[in-house]
Amino acid sequence: MRPYVALTLSLAIATGAALAAKARLPDIGKDHQKDNFNITIFHVNDIHAHLDEVTTSGTDCTTPSKGCFGGYARIKAAVDAGRETVMNSLFLNMGDEFQGTLFFSFYGGEVIADTLNQLGFDAMTLGNHEFDRGDTYLGQFLANLTVPIVCANVDSADKTINTTVKPYHVFPQYKLAVIAVTTDTIPTTSNPNKTTTFADPIKTVQHWVDHVHKYEPVERVIVMTHIGYDVDIAMAQNTTGIHLIIGGHSHTLLGNMSGAAGPYPTEVQNLQNETVYVLQAYRYGEYLGYIDVEFDHVGKVVGWNGGPIHLTNQTAQDAALQSQIKTWRVPFDAFGNEVVGNTTVLLDSSPCKTSECNFGDLICDVMIDYRANASAPAGCILNGGGIRINIPPGEITRADAINAFPFGNAVVDVHLTGRALWDLFAGAVAGVSVANGAAVVTWPQIAGLSVTYNAATKTLVDLKIAQPAGGALQTVDLGATYTIVTSDYVAGGGDNIMLVQSDFVVLDTLDEVLTAYIQRVGTVDEELQGRVVQTSEI
Repeated sequence: MRPYVALTLSLAIATGAALAAKARLPDIGKDHQKDNFNITIFHVNDIHAHLDEVTTSGTDCTTPSKGCFGGYARIKAAVDAGRETVMNSLFLNMGDEFQGTLFFSFYGGEVIADTLNQLGFDAMTLGNHEFDRGDTYLGQFLANLTVPIVCANVDSADKTINTTVKPYHVFPQYKLAVIAVTTDTIPTTSNPNKTTTFADPIKTVQHWVDHVHKYEPVERVIVMTHIGYDVDIAMAQNTTGIHLIIGGHSHTLLGNMSGAAGPYPTEVQNLQNETVYVLQAYRYGEYLGYIDVEFDHVGKVVGWNGGPIHLTNQTAQDAALQSQIKTWRVPFDAFGNEVVGNTTVLLDSSPCKTSECNFGDLICDVMIDYRANASAPAGCILNGGGIRINIPPGEITRADAINAFPFGNAVVDVHLTGRALWDLFAGAVAGVSVANGAAVVTWPQIAGLSVTYNAATKTLVDLKIAQPAGGALQTVDLGATYTIVTSDYVAGGGDNIMLVQSDFVVLDTLDEVLTAYIQRVGTVDEELQGRVVQTSEI
Protein backbone atom coordinates (compact mmCIF):
# COMPACT_ATOMS: atom_id res chain seq x y z
CA MET A 1 0.00 0.00 0.00
CA ARG A 2 1.28 3.48 -0.76
CA PRO A 3 2.74 5.58 2.10
CA TYR A 4 0.37 7.35 4.46
CA VAL A 5 -0.38 10.72 2.85
CA ALA A 6 -2.79 12.51 5.19
CA LEU A 7 0.01 14.63 6.68
CA THR A 8 1.42 15.35 3.23
CA LEU A 9 -2.03 16.38 2.04
CA SER A 10 -2.59 18.58 5.11
CA LEU A 11 0.74 20.34 4.63
CA ALA A 12 0.07 20.87 0.94
CA ILE A 13 -3.33 22.33 1.64
CA ALA A 14 -1.92 24.59 4.37
CA THR A 15 0.35 26.34 1.84
CA GLY A 16 -2.64 27.55 -0.13
CA ALA A 17 -5.09 26.20 -2.67
CA ALA A 18 -2.92 27.06 -5.67
CA LEU A 19 0.17 25.27 -4.39
CA ALA A 20 -1.90 22.38 -3.10
CA ALA A 21 -3.34 21.81 -6.54
CA LYS A 22 0.21 21.41 -7.91
CA ALA A 23 1.41 19.08 -5.18
CA ARG A 24 1.73 15.47 -6.33
CA LEU A 25 1.25 12.63 -3.87
CA PRO A 26 2.64 9.12 -4.42
CA ASP A 27 1.12 7.37 -7.41
CA ILE A 28 -1.75 4.97 -6.65
CA GLY A 29 -0.94 1.35 -7.28
CA LYS A 30 2.83 1.93 -7.49
CA ASP A 31 4.90 -1.17 -6.67
CA HIS A 32 1.77 -3.34 -6.46
CA GLN A 33 0.35 -6.09 -8.56
CA LYS A 34 -1.03 -4.93 -11.83
CA ASP A 35 -4.50 -6.24 -11.09
CA ASN A 36 -4.83 -4.51 -7.71
CA PHE A 37 -7.19 -1.55 -7.49
CA ASN A 38 -6.80 1.54 -5.29
CA ILE A 39 -9.44 4.12 -4.43
CA THR A 40 -9.38 7.16 -2.17
CA ILE A 41 -12.48 7.97 -0.12
CA PHE A 42 -13.18 11.42 1.33
CA HIS A 43 -16.18 11.67 3.63
CA VAL A 44 -18.08 14.00 5.98
CA ASN A 45 -21.03 13.60 8.31
CA ASP A 46 -23.23 15.69 10.60
CA ILE A 47 -22.27 19.13 9.29
CA HIS A 48 -25.53 20.52 10.75
CA ALA A 49 -25.54 23.74 8.71
CA HIS A 50 -22.02 24.72 9.84
CA LEU A 51 -21.20 26.11 6.43
CA ASP A 52 -18.68 28.52 7.91
CA GLU A 53 -15.72 27.84 10.19
CA VAL A 54 -16.42 27.18 13.86
CA THR A 55 -14.74 26.76 17.22
CA THR A 56 -14.21 23.22 18.50
CA SER A 57 -17.46 23.57 20.48
CA GLY A 58 -19.46 24.33 17.33
CA THR A 59 -20.05 28.04 17.95
CA ASP A 60 -19.25 30.69 15.33
CA CYS A 61 -15.54 31.43 15.19
CA THR A 62 -15.31 35.16 15.84
CA THR A 63 -11.74 35.13 17.22
CA PRO A 64 -9.47 33.38 14.72
CA SER A 65 -6.47 33.75 17.03
CA LYS A 66 -8.13 31.22 19.34
CA GLY A 67 -8.54 28.73 16.51
CA CYS A 68 -11.06 28.25 13.72
CA PHE A 69 -11.89 24.85 12.31
CA GLY A 70 -13.80 23.29 9.44
CA GLY A 71 -16.15 25.12 7.14
CA TYR A 72 -17.16 23.94 3.70
CA ALA A 73 -14.61 26.24 2.04
CA ARG A 74 -11.82 24.30 3.76
CA ILE A 75 -13.48 20.97 2.98
CA LYS A 76 -13.77 21.92 -0.69
CA ALA A 77 -10.15 23.05 -0.91
CA ALA A 78 -8.93 19.88 0.79
CA VAL A 79 -10.96 17.51 -1.37
CA ASP A 80 -10.21 19.35 -4.60
CA ALA A 81 -6.48 19.24 -3.81
CA GLY A 82 -6.63 15.59 -2.82
CA ARG A 83 -8.56 14.50 -5.90
CA GLU A 84 -6.01 16.22 -8.13
CA THR A 85 -3.39 13.75 -6.91
CA VAL A 86 -5.23 10.44 -7.34
CA MET A 87 -6.79 8.52 -10.19
CA ASN A 88 -9.78 7.00 -8.39
CA SER A 89 -11.78 8.73 -5.68
CA LEU A 90 -15.19 9.19 -4.11
CA PHE A 91 -16.52 12.00 -1.91
CA LEU A 92 -19.40 10.84 0.31
CA ASN A 93 -21.81 12.66 2.63
CA MET A 94 -23.46 10.78 5.50
CA GLY A 95 -26.27 13.28 6.12
CA ASP A 96 -27.59 15.67 8.77
CA GLU A 97 -26.97 18.82 6.78
CA PHE A 98 -30.07 20.45 8.33
CA GLN A 99 -30.26 22.24 11.70
CA GLY A 100 -27.58 23.76 13.86
CA THR A 101 -26.86 27.34 12.78
CA LEU A 102 -28.51 30.46 11.45
CA PHE A 103 -27.65 29.37 7.94
CA PHE A 104 -30.52 26.90 8.25
CA SER A 105 -32.69 28.91 10.66
CA PHE A 106 -32.59 31.92 8.33
CA TYR A 107 -32.41 30.36 4.84
CA GLY A 108 -33.79 26.87 5.34
CA GLY A 109 -32.25 24.41 2.88
CA GLU A 110 -31.63 26.93 0.10
CA VAL A 111 -27.98 27.86 0.70
CA ILE A 112 -27.17 24.36 1.96
CA ALA A 113 -28.30 22.91 -1.38
CA ASP A 114 -26.29 25.56 -3.22
CA THR A 115 -23.18 24.66 -1.22
CA LEU A 116 -23.57 20.88 -1.57
CA ASN A 117 -23.88 21.23 -5.34
CA GLN A 118 -20.55 23.08 -5.44
CA LEU A 119 -18.70 20.45 -3.41
CA GLY A 120 -18.92 17.66 -5.98
CA PHE A 121 -20.20 14.88 -3.74
CA ASP A 122 -20.54 11.50 -5.44
CA ALA A 123 -23.34 10.32 -3.13
CA MET A 124 -25.24 11.46 -0.05
CA THR A 125 -27.58 9.76 2.37
CA LEU A 126 -30.27 11.19 4.65
CA GLY A 127 -29.85 12.00 8.33
CA ASN A 128 -32.70 12.16 10.81
CA HIS A 129 -32.67 15.97 10.81
CA GLU A 130 -33.35 16.11 7.09
CA PHE A 131 -36.93 15.20 8.10
CA ASP A 132 -37.30 18.01 10.68
CA ARG A 133 -39.62 20.04 8.44
CA GLY A 134 -41.49 17.06 7.07
CA ASP A 135 -41.41 15.03 3.86
CA THR A 136 -42.68 17.76 1.54
CA TYR A 137 -39.94 20.19 2.58
CA LEU A 138 -37.30 17.47 2.30
CA GLY A 139 -38.57 16.59 -1.17
CA GLN A 140 -38.25 20.23 -2.28
CA PHE A 141 -34.70 20.32 -0.91
CA LEU A 142 -33.71 17.12 -2.68
CA ALA A 143 -35.13 18.40 -5.97
CA ASN A 144 -32.50 21.17 -5.91
CA LEU A 145 -29.55 18.81 -5.45
CA THR A 146 -27.33 17.42 -8.18
CA VAL A 147 -25.78 14.69 -6.01
CA PRO A 148 -27.22 11.15 -6.04
CA ILE A 149 -29.29 10.53 -2.88
CA VAL A 150 -29.08 6.99 -1.52
CA CYS A 151 -31.18 5.62 1.36
CA ALA A 152 -32.55 2.08 1.17
CA ASN A 153 -34.70 1.89 4.28
CA VAL A 154 -37.02 4.90 3.90
CA ASP A 155 -40.52 4.58 2.42
CA SER A 156 -42.27 7.93 1.90
CA ALA A 157 -45.47 8.81 0.10
CA ASP A 158 -43.87 12.05 -1.06
CA LYS A 159 -43.47 11.82 -4.84
CA THR A 160 -40.14 13.67 -4.97
CA ILE A 161 -38.55 11.56 -2.25
CA ASN A 162 -39.78 8.39 -3.94
CA THR A 163 -38.41 9.39 -7.32
CA THR A 164 -35.15 10.90 -6.02
CA VAL A 165 -33.96 8.56 -3.28
CA LYS A 166 -32.70 5.13 -4.34
CA PRO A 167 -31.40 2.14 -2.36
CA TYR A 168 -27.95 2.06 -3.94
CA HIS A 169 -25.77 3.68 -6.56
CA VAL A 170 -23.27 1.88 -8.77
CA PHE A 171 -19.97 3.36 -9.96
CA PRO A 172 -19.29 1.05 -12.91
CA GLN A 173 -15.81 2.48 -13.57
CA TYR A 174 -14.81 1.24 -10.10
CA LYS A 175 -16.96 -1.94 -10.06
CA LEU A 176 -18.26 -0.51 -6.80
CA ALA A 177 -21.69 0.03 -5.26
CA VAL A 178 -22.65 2.28 -2.38
CA ILE A 179 -25.71 1.25 -0.36
CA ALA A 180 -27.09 3.58 2.30
CA VAL A 181 -29.45 3.51 5.27
CA THR A 182 -30.55 5.94 7.95
CA THR A 183 -31.65 5.42 11.53
CA ASP A 184 -35.01 3.77 12.08
CA THR A 185 -35.54 6.01 15.14
CA ILE A 186 -36.51 8.97 12.93
CA PRO A 187 -40.23 8.85 13.88
CA THR A 188 -39.19 9.70 17.47
CA THR A 189 -36.25 11.99 16.69
CA SER A 190 -37.61 14.12 13.85
CA ASN A 191 -40.85 15.04 12.04
CA PRO A 192 -41.43 12.72 9.09
CA ASN A 193 -44.95 12.28 7.77
CA LYS A 194 -47.01 9.83 9.81
CA THR A 195 -47.13 7.43 6.89
CA THR A 196 -43.36 7.43 6.34
CA THR A 197 -41.65 4.27 7.55
CA PHE A 198 -38.04 3.30 8.22
CA ALA A 199 -37.04 -0.35 7.98
CA ASP A 200 -34.44 -2.08 10.12
CA PRO A 201 -31.10 -0.80 8.77
CA ILE A 202 -29.08 -3.99 9.25
CA LYS A 203 -31.63 -6.30 7.61
CA THR A 204 -32.15 -3.79 4.82
CA VAL A 205 -28.45 -3.50 4.10
CA GLN A 206 -27.96 -7.26 3.90
CA HIS A 207 -30.84 -7.53 1.43
CA TRP A 208 -29.34 -4.93 -0.90
CA VAL A 209 -25.77 -6.19 -0.49
CA ASP A 210 -26.95 -9.61 -1.66
CA HIS A 211 -28.85 -7.92 -4.50
CA VAL A 212 -25.93 -5.91 -5.89
CA HIS A 213 -23.52 -8.81 -5.64
CA LYS A 214 -25.98 -10.97 -7.60
CA TYR A 215 -27.37 -8.53 -10.15
CA GLU A 216 -24.84 -5.73 -10.59
CA PRO A 217 -21.31 -5.88 -12.07
CA VAL A 218 -19.60 -4.97 -8.80
CA GLU A 219 -16.76 -6.41 -6.76
CA ARG A 220 -16.72 -3.83 -3.97
CA VAL A 221 -19.45 -2.60 -1.61
CA ILE A 222 -19.40 0.46 0.63
CA VAL A 223 -22.29 1.07 3.01
CA MET A 224 -23.09 4.68 3.90
CA THR A 225 -25.01 5.02 7.16
CA HIS A 226 -26.59 7.50 9.50
CA ILE A 227 -27.20 5.09 12.38
CA GLY A 228 -24.35 5.72 14.85
CA TYR A 229 -20.98 4.10 15.53
CA ASP A 230 -22.25 1.31 17.81
CA VAL A 231 -24.90 0.25 15.28
CA ASP A 232 -22.28 0.44 12.51
CA ILE A 233 -20.19 -2.07 14.46
CA ALA A 234 -23.22 -4.30 14.99
CA MET A 235 -23.95 -4.09 11.26
CA ALA A 236 -20.40 -5.13 10.41
CA GLN A 237 -20.60 -8.08 12.83
CA ASN A 238 -23.95 -9.35 11.56
CA THR A 239 -23.63 -9.11 7.78
CA THR A 240 -21.55 -10.37 4.87
CA GLY A 241 -20.34 -8.87 1.61
CA ILE A 242 -19.50 -5.36 2.92
CA HIS A 243 -16.01 -3.89 2.68
CA LEU A 244 -16.39 -0.47 4.32
CA ILE A 245 -19.07 1.11 6.50
CA ILE A 246 -18.85 4.90 6.55
CA GLY A 247 -21.17 6.41 9.12
CA GLY A 248 -22.58 9.35 10.98
CA HIS A 249 -25.29 10.29 13.52
CA SER A 250 -23.32 9.64 16.72
CA HIS A 251 -20.73 12.41 16.07
CA THR A 252 -17.97 9.93 16.85
CA LEU A 253 -14.33 10.99 16.73
CA LEU A 254 -12.10 8.18 15.46
CA GLY A 255 -8.31 8.21 15.21
CA ASN A 256 -5.26 8.34 17.42
CA MET A 257 -5.93 11.80 18.84
CA SER A 258 -6.97 12.54 22.42
CA GLY A 259 -10.66 11.89 23.04
CA ALA A 260 -11.12 9.47 20.14
CA ALA A 261 -13.71 6.74 20.74
CA GLY A 262 -11.79 4.20 18.66
CA PRO A 263 -9.29 3.74 15.84
CA TYR A 264 -9.75 5.06 12.31
CA PRO A 265 -10.78 2.81 10.73
CA THR A 266 -12.23 0.44 13.31
CA GLU A 267 -11.70 -3.15 12.15
CA VAL A 268 -14.62 -5.53 12.77
CA GLN A 269 -15.01 -9.20 11.85
CA ASN A 270 -18.17 -10.10 9.94
CA LEU A 271 -20.17 -13.34 9.93
CA GLN A 272 -17.60 -14.95 7.63
CA ASN A 273 -14.67 -13.74 9.77
CA GLU A 274 -13.71 -11.17 7.14
CA THR A 275 -12.60 -7.69 8.13
CA VAL A 276 -15.00 -4.78 7.67
CA TYR A 277 -13.64 -1.26 8.10
CA VAL A 278 -15.87 1.19 10.03
CA LEU A 279 -15.23 4.94 9.69
CA GLN A 280 -16.75 8.20 10.88
CA ALA A 281 -15.50 11.81 10.82
CA TYR A 282 -16.74 13.49 14.05
CA ARG A 283 -19.06 16.44 13.38
CA TYR A 284 -19.46 20.03 12.10
CA GLY A 285 -16.72 19.56 9.47
CA GLU A 286 -13.84 19.91 11.93
CA TYR A 287 -12.33 16.78 10.40
CA LEU A 288 -12.39 15.47 6.84
CA GLY A 289 -12.50 11.70 6.65
CA TYR A 290 -9.78 10.33 4.36
CA ILE A 291 -8.76 6.77 3.52
CA ASP A 292 -6.95 5.00 0.67
CA VAL A 293 -8.10 1.42 0.17
CA GLU A 294 -6.39 -1.26 -1.92
CA PHE A 295 -8.36 -4.21 -3.31
CA ASP A 296 -6.90 -7.33 -4.89
CA HIS A 297 -8.09 -8.83 -8.17
CA VAL A 298 -11.01 -10.65 -6.51
CA GLY A 299 -12.28 -7.60 -4.63
CA LYS A 300 -10.76 -8.30 -1.20
CA VAL A 301 -9.25 -5.43 0.81
CA VAL A 302 -5.52 -6.10 1.10
CA GLY A 303 -4.35 -2.76 2.48
CA TRP A 304 -5.30 0.73 3.55
CA ASN A 305 -3.78 4.01 4.68
CA GLY A 306 -5.39 7.18 5.93
CA GLY A 307 -6.79 9.11 8.81
CA PRO A 308 -9.05 12.07 9.54
CA ILE A 309 -7.58 15.38 8.40
CA HIS A 310 -7.93 18.16 10.98
CA LEU A 311 -9.08 21.29 9.18
CA THR A 312 -7.50 24.15 11.14
CA ASN A 313 -6.55 27.80 10.64
CA GLN A 314 -3.59 26.54 8.64
CA THR A 315 -5.80 24.75 6.11
CA ALA A 316 -6.49 26.72 2.95
CA GLN A 317 -10.04 27.73 2.07
CA ASP A 318 -11.65 27.79 -1.35
CA ALA A 319 -11.74 31.56 -1.80
CA ALA A 320 -14.83 31.75 -3.99
CA LEU A 321 -16.97 29.56 -1.74
CA GLN A 322 -15.80 31.30 1.43
CA SER A 323 -16.68 34.68 -0.07
CA GLN A 324 -20.15 33.39 -0.90
CA ILE A 325 -20.62 32.03 2.62
CA LYS A 326 -19.59 35.35 4.15
CA THR A 327 -22.09 37.13 1.90
CA TRP A 328 -24.86 34.81 3.11
CA ARG A 329 -23.95 35.72 6.69
CA VAL A 330 -24.59 39.44 6.28
CA PRO A 331 -28.37 39.45 6.92
CA PHE A 332 -28.12 37.65 10.24
CA ASP A 333 -24.64 38.47 11.57
CA ALA A 334 -25.53 41.71 13.36
CA PHE A 335 -28.47 40.05 15.10
CA GLY A 336 -26.55 36.89 15.91
CA ASN A 337 -23.45 38.66 17.22
CA GLU A 338 -25.34 40.67 19.83
CA VAL A 339 -23.90 39.83 23.24
CA VAL A 340 -26.66 38.91 25.69
CA GLY A 341 -24.55 37.99 28.72
CA ASN A 342 -21.68 35.87 29.98
CA THR A 343 -20.85 32.49 31.43
CA THR A 344 -18.04 31.82 33.88
CA VAL A 345 -18.07 28.09 33.13
CA LEU A 346 -18.14 25.88 30.08
CA LEU A 347 -21.76 25.09 29.27
CA ASP A 348 -21.04 21.55 28.17
CA SER A 349 -23.43 19.74 25.85
CA SER A 350 -21.11 16.77 25.27
CA PRO A 351 -22.56 14.42 27.95
CA CYS A 352 -26.17 15.56 27.62
CA LYS A 353 -27.40 12.68 25.46
CA THR A 354 -26.35 10.02 27.97
CA SER A 355 -26.14 11.65 31.41
CA GLU A 356 -26.75 14.78 33.43
CA CYS A 357 -24.87 17.81 32.07
CA ASN A 358 -24.50 21.33 33.39
CA PHE A 359 -26.06 22.83 30.23
CA GLY A 360 -29.08 20.59 30.82
CA ASP A 361 -29.24 21.68 34.45
CA LEU A 362 -29.15 25.32 33.34
CA ILE A 363 -31.82 25.15 30.65
CA CYS A 364 -34.20 23.27 32.94
CA ASP A 365 -33.63 25.84 35.70
CA VAL A 366 -34.36 28.54 33.11
CA MET A 367 -37.57 26.81 32.00
CA ILE A 368 -38.86 26.51 35.57
CA ASP A 369 -38.00 30.16 36.18
CA TYR A 370 -39.86 31.12 32.98
CA ARG A 371 -43.07 29.40 34.19
CA ALA A 372 -42.72 30.12 37.91
CA ASN A 373 -45.31 32.92 38.00
CA ALA A 374 -47.72 31.15 35.66
CA SER A 375 -48.08 27.41 36.11
CA ALA A 376 -45.47 27.02 38.90
CA PRO A 377 -44.16 23.67 37.60
CA ALA A 378 -42.80 21.21 40.13
CA GLY A 379 -40.12 20.00 37.74
CA CYS A 380 -38.59 20.16 34.30
CA ILE A 381 -37.81 17.35 31.86
CA LEU A 382 -35.99 18.01 28.57
CA ASN A 383 -34.29 15.74 26.03
CA GLY A 384 -30.52 15.94 26.31
CA GLY A 385 -30.10 15.39 22.58
CA GLY A 386 -31.76 18.74 21.89
CA ILE A 387 -28.76 20.67 23.29
CA ARG A 388 -26.51 20.98 20.28
CA ILE A 389 -23.33 22.94 21.13
CA ASN A 390 -21.03 23.88 23.97
CA ILE A 391 -20.74 27.53 24.99
CA PRO A 392 -17.24 28.26 26.33
CA PRO A 393 -16.56 30.66 29.22
CA GLY A 394 -16.93 34.27 28.16
CA GLU A 395 -19.52 36.21 26.21
CA ILE A 396 -22.78 34.58 25.11
CA THR A 397 -24.36 35.83 21.89
CA ARG A 398 -27.84 35.43 20.47
CA ALA A 399 -26.38 33.08 17.88
CA ASP A 400 -24.98 30.89 20.67
CA ALA A 401 -28.45 30.48 22.16
CA ILE A 402 -30.00 29.77 18.75
CA ASN A 403 -27.28 27.30 17.79
CA ALA A 404 -27.61 25.52 21.14
CA PHE A 405 -31.36 25.09 20.56
CA PRO A 406 -31.72 25.34 16.78
CA PHE A 407 -34.86 23.30 16.23
CA GLY A 408 -37.42 25.93 17.15
CA ASN A 409 -38.78 23.75 19.97
CA ALA A 410 -40.99 25.65 22.41
CA VAL A 411 -41.77 25.46 26.12
CA VAL A 412 -44.98 23.69 27.17
CA ASP A 413 -46.57 22.53 30.42
CA VAL A 414 -47.82 18.96 30.82
CA HIS A 415 -49.48 17.16 33.72
CA LEU A 416 -48.11 13.78 34.74
CA THR A 417 -49.04 11.48 37.58
CA GLY A 418 -46.41 10.30 40.01
CA ARG A 419 -46.76 6.81 38.53
CA ALA A 420 -46.14 8.18 35.01
CA LEU A 421 -43.04 10.02 36.26
CA TRP A 422 -41.72 6.89 37.96
CA ASP A 423 -42.22 4.84 34.81
CA LEU A 424 -40.66 7.59 32.70
CA PHE A 425 -37.41 7.55 34.68
CA ALA A 426 -37.43 3.78 35.11
CA GLY A 427 -37.47 3.64 31.31
CA ALA A 428 -34.71 6.24 31.00
CA VAL A 429 -32.49 4.29 33.39
CA ALA A 430 -33.15 0.99 31.59
CA GLY A 431 -32.92 2.57 28.16
CA VAL A 432 -36.31 1.11 27.24
CA SER A 433 -39.65 2.79 27.84
CA VAL A 434 -41.86 1.08 30.44
CA ALA A 435 -44.91 2.44 28.61
CA ASN A 436 -44.26 1.21 25.07
CA GLY A 437 -41.17 -1.01 25.11
CA ALA A 438 -39.26 1.13 22.60
CA ALA A 439 -35.77 2.56 23.14
CA VAL A 440 -35.43 5.85 25.03
CA VAL A 441 -33.23 7.82 22.66
CA THR A 442 -31.60 10.39 24.96
CA TRP A 443 -31.24 10.99 28.68
CA PRO A 444 -33.77 13.41 30.19
CA GLN A 445 -32.23 16.55 31.67
CA ILE A 446 -34.06 17.66 34.81
CA ALA A 447 -34.69 20.31 37.45
CA GLY A 448 -36.97 20.15 40.49
CA LEU A 449 -36.33 16.40 40.49
CA SER A 450 -33.76 13.98 41.83
CA VAL A 451 -33.14 10.56 40.32
CA THR A 452 -31.29 7.76 42.12
CA TYR A 453 -30.58 4.56 40.21
CA ASN A 454 -28.50 1.40 40.25
CA ALA A 455 -26.22 1.48 37.21
CA ALA A 456 -25.35 -2.22 37.45
CA THR A 457 -28.95 -3.40 37.35
CA LYS A 458 -30.29 -0.40 35.39
CA THR A 459 -33.11 0.04 37.87
CA LEU A 460 -34.64 3.16 39.37
CA VAL A 461 -34.17 3.25 43.15
CA ASP A 462 -35.70 6.60 44.17
CA LEU A 463 -37.40 9.57 42.55
CA LYS A 464 -37.91 12.84 44.38
CA ILE A 465 -39.76 15.97 43.27
CA ALA A 466 -40.25 19.48 44.64
CA GLN A 467 -43.31 19.53 46.93
CA PRO A 468 -44.78 22.11 46.71
CA ALA A 469 -43.32 23.52 43.49
CA GLY A 470 -40.04 25.17 44.38
CA GLY A 471 -40.04 23.53 47.80
CA ALA A 472 -38.03 20.71 49.32
CA LEU A 473 -37.54 17.48 47.41
CA GLN A 474 -39.71 14.61 48.60
CA THR A 475 -40.29 11.10 47.27
CA VAL A 476 -42.79 11.25 44.45
CA ASP A 477 -46.41 10.43 45.35
CA LEU A 478 -47.50 7.87 42.76
CA GLY A 479 -51.12 8.95 43.08
CA ALA A 480 -50.54 12.69 42.77
CA THR A 481 -50.52 14.78 39.59
CA TYR A 482 -47.66 17.18 38.90
CA THR A 483 -47.14 20.06 36.48
CA ILE A 484 -43.96 19.52 34.48
CA VAL A 485 -42.39 22.02 32.11
CA THR A 486 -40.89 20.49 28.99
CA SER A 487 -40.73 21.17 25.24
CA ASP A 488 -43.33 20.55 22.58
CA TYR A 489 -40.91 18.03 21.09
CA VAL A 490 -40.72 15.92 24.24
CA ALA A 491 -44.46 16.31 24.89
CA GLY A 492 -45.08 15.01 21.39
CA GLY A 493 -43.21 11.80 22.15
CA GLY A 494 -39.81 13.00 20.93
CA ASP A 495 -36.88 10.73 21.84
CA ASN A 496 -39.49 8.43 23.41
CA ILE A 497 -38.94 9.99 26.84
CA MET A 498 -42.64 10.30 27.62
CA LEU A 499 -45.81 9.13 25.99
CA VAL A 500 -47.46 11.60 23.59
CA GLN A 501 -49.28 14.29 25.56
CA SER A 502 -52.22 16.40 24.44
CA ASP A 503 -54.00 19.62 25.40
CA PHE A 504 -50.89 21.72 25.94
CA VAL A 505 -50.20 25.32 24.88
CA VAL A 506 -47.05 26.09 22.91
CA LEU A 507 -45.17 29.05 24.43
CA ASP A 508 -41.85 30.76 23.61
CA THR A 509 -38.98 28.86 22.01
CA LEU A 510 -36.12 27.50 24.10
CA ASP A 511 -33.54 29.86 22.59
CA GLU A 512 -35.78 32.87 23.28
CA VAL A 513 -36.36 31.80 26.88
CA LEU A 514 -32.64 31.19 27.45
CA THR A 515 -31.71 34.54 25.88
CA ALA A 516 -34.19 36.49 28.00
CA TYR A 517 -32.95 34.78 31.18
CA ILE A 518 -29.29 35.52 30.45
CA GLN A 519 -30.10 39.14 29.60
CA ARG A 520 -31.82 39.45 32.97
CA VAL A 521 -29.19 37.80 35.17
CA GLY A 522 -26.15 38.97 33.20
CA THR A 523 -23.84 36.09 34.06
CA VAL A 524 -24.46 32.37 34.53
CA ASP A 525 -22.20 30.04 36.48
CA GLU A 526 -24.07 26.74 36.45
CA GLU A 527 -21.91 23.86 37.64
CA LEU A 528 -23.12 20.26 37.48
CA GLN A 529 -25.87 20.03 40.12
CA GLY A 530 -25.76 16.31 40.91
CA ARG A 531 -29.46 15.73 40.29
CA VAL A 532 -28.79 12.21 39.05
CA VAL A 533 -27.19 9.87 41.59
CA GLN A 534 -25.83 6.36 41.10
CA THR A 535 -26.07 3.91 43.98
CA SER A 536 -25.38 0.25 44.72
CA GLU A 537 -28.72 -0.07 46.48
CA ILE A 538 -31.45 -2.12 44.86
